[in-house]
Amino acid sequence: MSGEDVPTIHLLERSLFPEDAWSEDMLSGELADQPRTRHYVVAEASGEIVGYAGLAAAGGQADVQTIGVRADQRKSGVGAALLTELLDEAVRRNSEAVFLEVRADNAAARRLYERFGFDEVGIRKRYYQPSDVDAIVMCRKLRDRPPMGFTREYT
Repeated sequence: MSGEDVPTIHLLERSLFPEDAWSEDMLSGELADQPRTRHYVVAEASGEIVGYAGLAAAGGQADVQTIGVRADQRKSGVGAALLTELLDEAVRRNSEAVFLEVRADNAAARRLYERFGFDEVGIRKRYYQPSDVDAIVMCRKLRDRPPMGFTREYT
């Protein structure tokens, strides 16, 4: 994703998430940290952007920032392709785990994340505003954390 994509992504964002859409400034701010701590991609069909996704990664942890797929492209594999790219990037960045928040009322997205090995690890009450919808926090472990500190072997 580049800065040139922001107006199109913003229109799509507003149609997908009308109550809590990111502003153009927020999207541009995320891109400003690319590639240092961010990785944003778009999916295209017939020359049009039909989906987008973003990852934040630092300190061994990655977070899915957003995934959006145009309504007429759902169930076509676009969301799975975008999520695959984010997970691949998290691996390239040597992340131990990937976290995300998903609306409790978004059953289709939750099923996608579960298919990709994400487990529910918590709930953020009334996270999405102004609709007062809870966020389900999910995590997919990518690798084991190396031993930290002292172990009996070395004491």
